[in-house]
Amino acid sequence: TINEETVELLQPYFNMEDYTLEHGKKVCGNVAGLLSWTQAMAIFYGVNREVLPLKANLAKQEGYLKIANAELAKAQEALDEKQAELDKVQAKFDAAMKEKMDLLNDAETCRRKMQAASVLIDGLSGEKVRWTQQSKEFKSRINRLVGDVLLCTGFLSYSGPFNQNFRKLLLKDLWEAEMRAHKIPFSENLNLISMLVDPATISEWNLQGLPGDDLSIQNGIIVTKATRYPLLVDPQTQGKSWIKKKEEENELQVSSV
Repeated sequence: TINEETVELLQPYFNMEDYTLEHGKKVCGNVAGLLSWTQAMAIFYGVNREVLPLKANLAKQEGYLKIANAELAKAQEALDEKQAELDKVQAKFDAAMKEKMDLLNDAETCRRKMQAASVLIDGLSGEKVRWTQQSKEFKSRINRLVGDVLLCTGFLSYSGPFNQNFRKLLLKDLWEAEMRAHKIPFSENLNLISMLVDPATISEWNLQGLPGDDLSIQNGIIVTKATRYPLLVDPQTQGKSWIKKKEEENELQVSSV
């Protein structure tokens, strides 16, 4: 019930020198209490006059805040729903991109294989003529195989004691003529060395000390391929050195008896 007029009427009293709590106590305790209460009410009126609008504004702002929080909650709910939809769409997008990358990788792998296959086919197409010729040659070699093996076995069994000239005489003039007479097919100009031993073995023999001429290689073939023990007539000791080196790993024992 205090208003501004009441406070104005009290101002002359407040301005008096003896209107203090100390003077009031000197007169009477109740007077001092009333004096203190009037001063407090005037101060309360001044404070309350500024606080009331603030309280009203606070209530209004709290109402706005409540509405804003409700709208925020609704917006957050909508956001969560959209985020869930976005997550699903993102998962589908990621799966589609992974599938796309897998398809691209498969396509690239397929393209490389096709290129390699094309290069291989182009390369093989040039070999068709040679393979056809080799196929025919293989058939012919199969037909001649019996005669070639017969000549090789004759060489291993009987030509060991003779020199190069007599070996050629046996092969060309005697055995091949006998083969023709009996109509046994064989390879003309048969290379006994390539028929009986591979180049790698020959190279190994050369490293072990065997000379590289045809006669020495033929002798090495007879020594290693024949079923009977060979007798080496070796005035230059080349064969002896080769045998010792060749059989060194097998702990060959050499006797001078």
